[in-house]
Amino acid sequence: MATHGGAGASTLAAVFGGFDAGRDWPRPVQGEPSSVLLVARTHATGLRAALGFLDVFRRGEAPPGLDLDAVVLVADAPGRLPRPLGRHVRVLESLIDVYRVPWVPAWRTGDPDGGPPRGCEQLARLTGVFAPSGARGER
Repeated sequence: MATHGGAGASTLAAVFGGFDAGRDWPRPVQGEPSSVLLVARTHATGLRAALGFLDVFRRGEAPPGLDLDAVVLVADAPGRLPRPLGRHVRVLESLIDVYRVPWVPAWRTGDPDGGPPRGCEQLARLTGVFAPSGARGER
């Protein structure tokens, strides 16, 4: 589930499989998944949005029967995060499991083929996708 527009949830669903709920809460009572991965970009807006959605779960305001598995952070640019953004990531990591997805240039041009990127083996296992040893990496 995307925590903001442009989070990358559609691309992740194409690469890792699963149900792309967009920015709408899944409805487990209507056959949709009963657990979610929150997806956000690693820019300030994305990290704040992820924290906001975590707060919704903390307050018990998420739809009944819906569980939160983890947060998936998709790199918003190649390279390292600036220190202030890294601090926000550490706050998220102190609250819930966080999976990081590196910058993949091909995704920017609409090419989600090639499987999960290198370093995303744990996320691939969580979603049921096998990540081959030659998986795509940050270029």
